[in-house]
Amino acid sequence: MSDVTTTPGLVSGTTQPKRDIGIKKRYAAERRFKLYGLLAISIGILFLLLLMWSVISKGYTAFQQTAINLPITFSEDIIDPKKERATNPQVLMMANYPRLARDGLLAELGIDPTDKKNRKLVRAAGKMVSAGSRVQLRELVVADPSLIGKTIPVWVLASGDVDSAFKGQVDLSVEEKRRKISDQQVAWMNQLAEDGTLVKRFNTGLFTFGASSRPETAGVGVAIIGSLYMMLIVLVLALPIGVAASIYLEEFAPKNRWTDMIEVNINNLAAVPSIVFGLLGLAVFINFAGLPRSASLVGGLVLTLMTLPTIIIATRAALKAVPPSIRAAALGVGASRTQMVFHHVLPLAAPGILTGTIIGLAQALGETAPLLLIGMVAFVVGYPSSPMDPATALPVQIFMWANEAERGFVERTSGAIIILLGFLAVMNITAILLRRRFERRW
Repeated sequence: MSDVTTTPGLVSGTTQPKRDIGIKKRYAAERRFKLYGLLAISIGILFLLLLMWSVISKGYTAFQQTAINLPITFSEDIIDPKKERATNPQVLMMANYPRLARDGLLAELGIDPTDKKNRKLVRAAGKMVSAGSRVQLRELVVADPSLIGKTIPVWVLASGDVDSAFKGQVDLSVEEKRRKISDQQVAWMNQLAEDGTLVKRFNTGLFTFGASSRPETAGVGVAIIGSLYMMLIVLVLALPIGVAASIYLEEFAPKNRWTDMIEVNINNLAAVPSIVFGLLGLAVFINFAGLPRSASLVGGLVLTLMTLPTIIIATRAALKAVPPSIRAAALGVGASRTQMVFHHVLPLAAPGILTGTIIGLAQALGETAPLLLIGMVAFVVGYPSSPMDPATALPVQIFMWANEAERGFVERTSGAIIILLGFLAVMNITAILLRRRFERRW
């Protein structure tokens, strides 16, 4: 006969009740926490999608540009009426090339420009062709003066108003006086489109043109070159200085209150607003050192100061991630402290250093405030041949276009944002791939 274990206070033969230790509440709290996390991620993704949709929906049209295929007659009476180009080539630079483009459009539309009754039509037709045709046709004639006297088909840019209307960005249902494009111009636009003379083409000018007051001839070419100059300067200066400072602080510097103060200041500098570095660059590099305003060199130096704390912090974290056993093994086989750092620790920390450097460069590429203070908002048309020449940067170009009143600059602004986001995405993806490819887990 087996004994039945009883608990004091319970009737003989009954089982002990389960103790309530809050398991259900803990499980419910865990489920709520997961739900909060999923909700937070969903909200973040939603806002990201809204941002991307807002930028892409407004900016994808910037990668297309309306152009007109016109029979351009390079009339000698307009280009060189005195026939002195052989002795004075400068006359080719001063000709009325927009008139050639206008006459080409009039010929395509079948309008006689010499008839005084057509003066209003002539003016309306002239406004359909971009004033940027001056540069395009001038370059053709200067490169090949034998074109004078000939008639050849040339693709010229349509004006910004025609471009916006052809892309559907202008409400043509409103009354004529409330829009910049007339009913007659709309009729011509539709006629040319039906004939295949007016089409939308890939906008290479967005990547090659410089600053312009006309949206159809505005591009980010100069801004891209200026940004590349600055990123090169940041890479050349910030990487060796940041790595050297990190190695000293992490491997050689004695641990005392001075090094603690330096570490605290470096961490604080990483949180300083970027506009403060712009003020520093204005005071030191321009007012004191006398370097030229709007130069990529000054922008690169300012961004170097701003990027240094990020690179130092990332490099020190990469050095700390190397196990102490690596250092002990190197010293144990007779390596000096310098050999231990440069032959063993630094190569193992290289993936983290490269990742931190690329992230720092990506941060610098997107900065605007410090560049505004050093004058990189200049209206620069030509490409800078060196870092000492005036230039601008991609984020500054976006800032300048955002303040323009022309409708065409709205899509240019969003298009430039897409280009900048593309560069940043490439840099961050590169950092991720490098970390996954070379990182070692201990």
